[in-house]
Amino acid sequence: MIPDDDPSRSLTVANPDDPGTTYVSLVGNTYGMLITGEQTNGQYCLIDMRVPDGGGPPPHRHDFEELFTILQGEIEFTFRGEKHVARAGTSVNIPANAPHNFRNVSGAPARMLCLCTPAGQDEYFLKIGDVIAGPDAPAPELSQDEALERRRRAAELADTYRSVFL
Repeated sequence: MIPDDDPSRSLTVANPDDPGTTYVSLVGNTYGMLITGEQTNGQYCLIDMRVPDGGGPPPHRHDFEELFTILQGEIEFTFRGEKHVARAGTSVNIPANAPHNFRNVSGAPARMLCLCTPAGQDEYFLKIGDVIAGPDAPAPELSQDEALERRRRAAELADTYRSVFL
């Protein structure tokens, strides 16, 4: 049986240009928290990912699903050791626990949406990255010690957020 509507939950309208959107700089990428787990009762989160040419995370895996939709550019996904190039208009699903990473191979900035279910990746990014003023704000210039601290924090919190770096 379908439960009754929960009137305590409200409609969420996500707009990357909304001044209330939180943007995080993380290893050279800019991630906009369009819809958070707090807004979806933990069901999913939606992240606007802006990735510079050559940018992307190191190999990793996590215990949740990720769906990427490429909006601009070309992203090379390495999935279980095999490379796949996805162009604008393409969607790519990464099953939970599968080793993967991605890299922008466009020769220009790329942009994609990332849906994670259940939510949590949004919280992780907020705890290990640096909040910036907006999608076009420059990444903070980190000292070597600050960069090492970010990597240490990412590794320390990875297990809490169901992730493993490979």
